[in-house]
Amino acid sequence: MKKEVVVLDTDQKQGNNLCRFLIDHQYETAPLNSLKALDDYLEQSECRALIMNLDNISVTNKILKQFKAKNPLINIIAVSERQFHPELEEALREYISVCLAKPVDTDELMYWLKTIFQNNNKPEG
Repeated sequence: MKKEVVVLDTDQKQGNNLCRFLIDHQYETAPLNSLKALDDYLEQSECRALIMNLDNISVTNKILKQFKAKNPLINIIAVSERQFHPELEEALREYISVCLAKPVDTDELMYWLKTIFQNNNKPEG
């Protein structure tokens, strides 16, 4: 299985910078900017890792629950400047594998991606 990571971020510069970093570390990337684009992309991909910017992608517990039901093997790595998202309590407990603070610690991100791809047949979070 290829090491493919979708980066979901409406800030094109920020998303592209993260994609360049991932490419430099031998990951294939797909920068996307909407949930609709994500759904369309995943219909034709077996991607196992999604990095989602919670600061500019509007999601709810319900949206993430439906997303995980449709894509049970994908691991969601959320990134945010905020440390606490009370509106996403259920999602953070049930559907999001990990939430990283911005600016993203690249060593921590690499640890989580390595873990995801080592366990790529098991749904996490």
